[in-house]
Amino acid sequence: MALRRRLGTAEPLDVRAAYTAHGPELYRFALRQLGDGGAAQDVVQEVFLRAWRAADSYDPELASLRTWLFAIARNVVVDEARRFAVRPWQRDLTDGSDLPAQAGAADQDAMVDTWVVEEALRRIGDDHRTAIVQTHLRGRPHAEVAAELGIPVGTLRSRVFYGLKALRLAMEEMGVEP
Repeated sequence: MALRRRLGTAEPLDVRAAYTAHGPELYRFALRQLGDGGAAQDVVQEVFLRAWRAADSYDPELASLRTWLFAIARNVVVDEARRFAVRPWQRDLTDGSDLPAQAGAADQDAMVDTWVVEEALRRIGDDHRTAIVQTHLRGRPHAEVAAELGIPVGTLRSRVFYGLKALRLAMEEMGVEP
């Protein structure tokens, strides 16, 4: 894989050489901006992927390779920061190294599902969250929950209905198909 200079020459610029020369510096830049080592690694990978794909647009007469790569990195960091702003729960996900060794794939899937639902519940209103948690997650009868909250049963049912709609929307915003 090689980046080709735009000068019309067939002289390729080796991606490995570019990575060796600028990869660590790009990583430190991304790490300072994002504060997350995994995200910084993703940024560096995306920078070199974009550079490889857009090799024809590189003009050494306009900027050095380092400057061009940092311009790409800046755009990737902005994209990554926006992604985290839309889906902040992703920052809290781990690589699974803190899970017990006996945890199987089904256990990990259930754990991720739990985290997603908890985050989506945080994003909806208190009244809707209480109604859903009490009736759906705890399985309590509507009449009992309504009496405890001091509201009519119809109001509780309405809160559950609209709460589930809000929960579905929150999950879609998080990029999860409910």
